[in-house]
Amino acid sequence: MDAIEAARAVVEEQHPEARTAFLGGSVAAGRHTATSDLDVVVLLHGAPAPYRESLQYADWPVEMFVHTEATWHAYIERELPTRRSPLLWMCASGLLLFDTDGLGARLAAHARKLTAAGPPPVSAEEIDDCRYAITDLLDDLEGSDDPSERLFIANELVRRTGELGLAVAGSWGGGGKWLARRLETTEPGLSTRLHHGLREVLDGRADPLVTVVDEVLERAGGRLWVGYKRAGTP
Repeated sequence: MDAIEAARAVVEEQHPEARTAFLGGSVAAGRHTATSDLDVVVLLHGAPAPYRESLQYADWPVEMFVHTEATWHAYIERELPTRRSPLLWMCASGLLLFDTDGLGARLAAHARKLTAAGPPPVSAEEIDDCRYAITDLLDDLEGSDDPSERLFIANELVRRTGELGLAVAGSWGGGGKWLARRLETTEPGLSTRLHHGLREVLDGRADPLVTVVDEVLERAGGRLWVGYKRAGTP
């Protein structure tokens, strides 16, 4: 059973009363691998939504995200300030599996409008938080001679630097493989240079990674340590 057939069938089995459904993620983007799952968004009239569930259908692992129209909008509103919303992108760029009453078409159009407009601007405070965290990691990397420590420091540096590059560019963010894919589009070459820098750290040379991290930091105002201050929570 191919991906689209399986996605439709699992929704029919689990929620025959569904109003609409989308197939998103790597499968819909044409970038699936042997271990990819089916990311399926389902819209119901009411209970038991909202919930998410991981299950197996035929030969496919399935991640099912079940909402009502109201909870779909509530989740999107909650995720937008974080500058990353898997639910939004699954409906903006995913495949509409069926649409019984026009809801799917409306949500898809709304999702495409939001993604095309871009995420909300990142605040100066958030940028400074990123600069501070990355500066701290750079200090740790340059001062450490423990291979195990350097592995985890470098991995964290790569992730945070990629996220900062996207934020400074005004791009949507992403986690895991989606961080790499966002970088491909927004910052061509940065992911490759970060990858090379990480490999060099593992071989005992930190300079290539430090160089690329500092280049991204400079776009945000450079390293930040002295003068960084945040109020605590009472």
